[in-house]
Amino acid sequence: MTYEYRTKGTCASKITFSLEDGVIHDVKFTGGCSGNTQGVAALVEGMDAREAVQRMKGIRCGMKPTSCPDQLAKALETALEQ
Repeated sequence: MTYEYRTKGTCASKITFSLEDGVIHDVKFTGGCSGNTQGVAALVEGMDAREAVQRMKGIRCGMKPTSCPDQLAKALETALEQ
């Protein structure tokens, strides 16, 4: 199933991704630092969503209370709850 998550507090404005049996596929960030968001997307491709949440949740970007990886973790948590 494909999901869309509107981010809060980051340069990226949206994250889209698919989950198939709890495995992450096709992560795309709209906005944000292109190299970083592409890197995060590539690293989580094929990863178990719960593992990804555990690794990324709480990561901050400078003085911001969140980051693109943290927002992806929140998006995955929301998708897993559905």
